[in-house]
Amino acid sequence: MWLDRLAGQHPASASSSQANSRPISPLPRRTSSNRAPGPYLTSQRTGESPARASNISLVSSESSTSLLSSAKRINGSALKRSATLQDAPSDPEELLARILGPVPKRSDPDTTRKAATQITEQDLDLDFDFGGLGLRDLAHKEDEEASFEGKHKYKPQTTDDFERDKAKFEDLHRQIRACDDILSSVETNLTSFRNDLAAVSADIETLQNRSTALNVRLENRKAVEKGLGPVVEELSVSPLLVSKISEGHIDEAWVKMLAELDKRAAVHKKSSSQNQIKALSDIGPLLEKLVIKAVERIRDFLVAQIKALRSPHINAQIIQQQNFMKFKDLFSFLQKHQPVLAGEICQAYMNTMRWYYLNQFTRYKKALEKIKLHVLDKNDVLGHEDTSRRATVLSSSKLVGTPHDAFNLGRRIDVLRTKNQAALSSYLAEEDQSTHYLEVPFRNFNLALIDNATAEYTFLAAFFSPALSFSVISRHFNYIFEPTFALGQTLTKQLVTDTYDGLGLLLCVRLNQHFAFELQRRRIPAVENYINGTAMVLWPRLQSVMDAHCESVKTLASRAPPASSSKNPVSAAPHVVTQRFGQLLHGILTLSAEAGDDEPVVASLRRLRNELEAFLTKFSAATFASGAEKRKRERFLYNNYSLILTIISDVSGKLADEQQDHFEKLKAAFQEAG
Repeated sequence: MWLDRLAGQHPASASSSQANSRPISPLPRRTSSNRAPGPYLTSQRTGESPARASNISLVSSESSTSLLSSAKRINGSALKRSATLQDAPSDPEELLARILGPVPKRSDPDTTRKAATQITEQDLDLDFDFGGLGLRDLAHKEDEEASFEGKHKYKPQTTDDFERDKAKFEDLHRQIRACDDILSSVETNLTSFRNDLAAVSADIETLQNRSTALNVRLENRKAVEKGLGPVVEELSVSPLLVSKISEGHIDEAWVKMLAELDKRAAVHKKSSSQNQIKALSDIGPLLEKLVIKAVERIRDFLVAQIKALRSPHINAQIIQQQNFMKFKDLFSFLQKHQPVLAGEICQAYMNTMRWYYLNQFTRYKKALEKIKLHVLDKNDVLGHEDTSRRATVLSSSKLVGTPHDAFNLGRRIDVLRTKNQAALSSYLAEEDQSTHYLEVPFRNFNLALIDNATAEYTFLAAFFSPALSFSVISRHFNYIFEPTFALGQTLTKQLVTDTYDGLGLLLCVRLNQHFAFELQRRRIPAVENYINGTAMVLWPRLQSVMDAHCESVKTLASRAPPASSSKNPVSAAPHVVTQRFGQLLHGILTLSAEAGDDEPVVASLRRLRNELEAFLTKFSAATFASGAEKRKRERFLYNNYSLILTIISDVSGKLADEQQDHFEKLKAAFQEAG
């Protein structure tokens, strides 16, 4: 009987567990009266928990005890271990009563069935909730629940079943203990990791605090450095600066260090006058010594370069560009800190270059003097009568002319039209065996002179400024080139003093004007005095030559020409003087195509033209004196003026147009008369 009750307790527990997990149903829960009578009714007694009764172990075995204890640790339960069989009562019935509770009294089945089938007032008042299901669906659902409970109904376990499952439980127990060990190791590792993580977190927090403090200190240091940096920079001199200025090679890096020294010296001088700081007084002697050392080295360097200019066969422009222009800041520093020494260095340079240019151009002048020149003297004037050349130009008998032609411009104008031709070198001038006119040495000497003057003035303006003003630089330039300019004017006077080459003189005038325009384009005003002085030499001499031509024509007109007769007939062909005048006029007009009306050559040309017309009139009147030869006289004049007009017909310019109009009128007048 007790065994049945004990065995019946487990199904009740399972049934109770399944009842607790049963879904909510609108039907009233089935009571024990609907089931078979048995010990299930005892499991529904108040105050007893079937789950509690089923969890209590009746056998004190090691595996079950460990299993229960492990389950308690994993689930975190606070229940204590169950009592062992040693503490249990000796009476089995008492033990079962303690476990299962008091045995209820059996009721009469008929009475129970009657009570179950009796409908009371409470049953009539029940409110059924079908959950939205119909009666058929609800009945079908109840049948499914009943079949599920039947399948999962707990069956009593026999001793054989227990022995058969003992090995499984022991293996499960070992696995659980192994898991306990692993979990214990994991717990230890996690605990260590947590402690390490806490230490790292503390270190990170410490580093963050230190970083914040360092940032604050850095910002404060930057603020202080921004305020004190310039002051400290002004009050300090680096060892590199001291060593470079004292012992370093003078190059571009040395020039940069010199500029830094100059800047610090200027700041020190300004600060010393405003503030009395001990650091300024401490650094003052060092700066003074550095400045003195720099001045000494600059002096030695510049003196060495000036001495190099006196070397034989040296090109001054190369030294100026490579050794002076790269270090032009040296003279500015010297002028600022030692103006007296700077003046002495400047004077030494000027004396050297004065000697250099005078020596070079003296040699060049001597080389040009070796060039063979055509000599045009007073016998080459317009009215000079050469008995060996009395035949007219248009006569059949032509004499061999002289090796030069004083009245024909020809290719001599090429010396003026050539723009980029360089000056003739001394070697080529000495080796030249051909004969030239006076404009060739004049052009070469003055072209070389203005080129060197341009280079020197440009160097002086670049090297000595802004230490020296441009007026001072101009005076220095004039001092350097004064003897050279005098040498050039001497050469010009030597070329033009005794010559009667009017075209050569006018070519020199145009070359001189071209040099003046070129100097203006190059912006070299310091050579203007030399250009003006050269013009003052050329223009008067040209005027004298033109006067000599006029006087020669006047003298020729004063002589009585032989009268024409049947024994000695005179041709009506143009006179030789007309041929010379036409060529001379053509050359002057060609060289004066862009000239103005105010030049002296214009007045001289008009005077010469008048003298020629007077000569031709007197000559024709004396030669063709008889009335029968009047027509021949007019034809003679017509031929002369026609020849002049033909010669100058291809010339353009304002002055040429004037002369062409004049002779066109004369030609037309005598053509109508003839």
